[in-house]
Amino acid sequence: MHSIVPETPLEGGLLGRVQFWFACVFSIGWTGVVCGGLLYQFGLGEHPCPLCLVQRMCMLLAATGAAYIVRTALSHGALTGRDYMTGWGLALVALVAGSFASWRQTMLHVLPGSKGYGSEVLGLHLYVWAWILFQVSAVAIGVVLAFAHTTADRAVPATGPGWYRTVGLFALWFLGLVIAVNLVAVFLEEGLHWFLPDDPGRYQFFHDIGVLD
Repeated sequence: MHSIVPETPLEGGLLGRVQFWFACVFSIGWTGVVCGGLLYQFGLGEHPCPLCLVQRMCMLLAATGAAYIVRTALSHGALTGRDYMTGWGLALVALVAGSFASWRQTMLHVLPGSKGYGSEVLGLHLYVWAWILFQVSAVAIGVVLAFAHTTADRAVPATGPGWYRTVGLFALWFLGLVIAVNLVAVFLEEGLHWFLPDDPGRYQFFHDIGVLD
């Protein structure tokens, strides 16, 4: 059983601290990307299609993998090789699924003359950016997994008060809040129906109860 150690700058070594901060940034980053999609949905009135929603779910699942590592560090003060493999393995599966979904959506609009689906950011549609981010994240996970054995079973200064615990808790609460908001958004758009239209233009739940056309 690992002892709880006070937070000091030297605890866990440099690689241990880098692994912990990377997990926090990874979780917060992907959660923030989903927030960007929600901003386009509610701020610009762009209804996400089924493939868009699948990509969001994969993003949140990837963030959950990193959050598992953060949560374990906050609870036990140390991370084992199994902790890293569980968290990053979950994230990697999500990234592969998200990559396929974003690639599929890109291929649907790759023909010349196609206007694509939704708005563009810096000349690329959101699903193209999603594909790029999925690929980059998968490579990043491969790198951190290659060094995971050098930091396993070492103390991580996250059990006591300080920036480690503050940022870690923020990552967990931020992810939980966005998951809840996303679930509500999906329910409002799909209602009690099993399938969502390929090009949705309204919130089906409000339509079904007669609030909106």
